Amino acid sequence: MAFKHDLLQKIFDREARVGVVGLGYVGLPLAVEFAEAGFSVTGIDVDRDKVRQLNQGRSYIDDVPSERVQHWVSQGRFFASASYDDLRAVDAISICVPTPLRKTRDPDMSYIIDAARSIAEIRREGMLIVLESTTYPGTTEEIVVPEIVDGAFTVGEDFFVAYSPERIDPGNAEYTVRNTPKVVGGITANCAEIATALYESAVDQIISVSSPTAAEMVKLLENTFRAVNIGLVNEMALICDKLDIDVWEVIQAAASKPFGYMPFYPGPGLGGHCIPVDPHYLSWKLKTLNYKARFIELASEINTSMPYYVIDKITEALNNHERAVRGSRILILGAAYKANVDDVRESPALDIISLLRQRGAEVAYCDPHVPQIQLESELRLQSKCYSAQLLRDAHCVVVVTDHAAFDWEEIARNSRVLVDTRHVYSDRRDGQIISL
Repeated sequence: MAFKHDLLQKIFDREARVGVVGLGYVGLPLAVEFAEAGFSVTGIDVDRDKVRQLNQGRSYIDDVPSERVQHWVSQGRFFASASYDDLRAVDAISICVPTPLRKTRDPDMSYIIDAARSIAEIRREGMLIVLESTTYPGTTEEIVVPEIVDGAFTVGEDFFVAYSPERIDPGNAEYTVRNTPKVVGGITANCAEIATALYESAVDQIISVSSPTAAEMVKLLENTFRAVNIGLVNEMALICDKLDIDVWEVIQAAASKPFGYMPFYPGPGLGGHCIPVDPHYLSWKLKTLNYKARFIELASEINTSMPYYVIDKITEALNNHERAVRGSRILILGAAYKANVDDVRESPALDIISLLRQRGAEVAYCDPHVPQIQLESELRLQSKCYSAQLLRDAHCVVVVTDHAAFDWEEIARNSRVLVDTRHVYSDRRDGQIISL
C-alpha cells in the first residue's frame, strides 16, 4: 500500500507531476486546469506544430485563451512535447486521444493502442493511468490494461488504472472542465480513490461508479440519449413538413409543459466528434454480442439523411424562383458543426456543400471561425469575406450554422432566397425564407 499512500500524498500536496496525452479539444483544457490546480503538467501531442505553438504561449483552442497558456508556460507549470520520454518523471497520465470511426462504422482504436504502447515503454511503479477518450464498454480493461501492465505489476497495488470520460462541450462558456461533474471508474477501489483524488483537485464534483466499464457506458448513454432525441425531433420536422405544420411552433408549445418533456431541435444534421460517432461504439460492441441496437441505428439513419432534406429545401426554394440547382450560385453560411466554434468534424455543412456540387451548383461558404475546409474530394475551399454584395450575388443563401457574428437582419435584407436550417428567422418574410 506504500505506492497508494505516496501518490495520494503527492496529489494532496500538489507535488504530483501530471501528464496529458493528446492536446486537442479535450486534452488542452484539462492540462491547463491541472496547471491552475497547482500541478506541474507535461502535455504530449504528435503534432509538432501544436507543441511549438503551446510552448510559445499560443493556444489553437477557442475555449483556452492564449493568455492562460502563456501564464503557465512562463511559470514553468506547463510544458508541451512530442516525445513520450518527457513523461518518465510524471506520476499520473490522462489519455485524451481521438477515437474516430472507420468508414465501416467500426471503432478505430489505433490512437488508444499507440498511446498505451508508448506509455508502456516509460511506465513505472506507483503511476496512475486514466483513459478519457470516448470508446466502447470494456476498452480500459480489455485494451489499455494488457498493453500497459505486465506480470511485473499488480493493478491496484503498485500501478493504478481508471476511466473517466471527457465531457467537454466546445464553445460552452457556462460549463467548463472545472464545473462539469466528472465520472470516475477505477479497476479497483484503490484505483478509484487515487483517480478521484487527482480529478477533484481540478473539478468541483466527482461521481464515482463501480468500474471503468460502467464509466465508459455513462458516456455512451449521455450521447446516445442526445442522438436518439435529435433523431426523433428531426423526424418530427419531416412529418410536420408533410402535414404542412410549423415544427418550431409545435416544439415551442410542447416546451411549455413543466414535466415529462425536454425540448430538442431539428437541424441540418449532426456534427462534432461525440453525438454522430459515440453511439456507434455501443452499436458495434452489441453486434459482437449478437444484439442490434435498434434505437441507435434508426436515429443514425434519420440524422444522416438530414443533409439530403436540406438539399430538397434548397431545390424547392430555387424552383419557387424558377431556377434549377445546376448553375445556381449558392452561399452556405457556416461550416462549423455548431455556433461560435471552429470545429468542422462531422459537420453537416461539408455534406451539404458536396451534395450541391454534385448537382452542378456553384457553391461558396462564409464562416468567420473556419478559414478553409477540406472536402472528401481533397478540394479545399476558402471562406468568403462576409459582405452585402456576397449575399446579393447568391441565388440562394443557406443558414447552416447560426454564428453570433452574423447580422441576421442584414442577411435577410440582401438575400434573394433564404433557406434557414437553424430557426434563426421566426417568420417566412412573404415566401423569401424557407425553414426546416
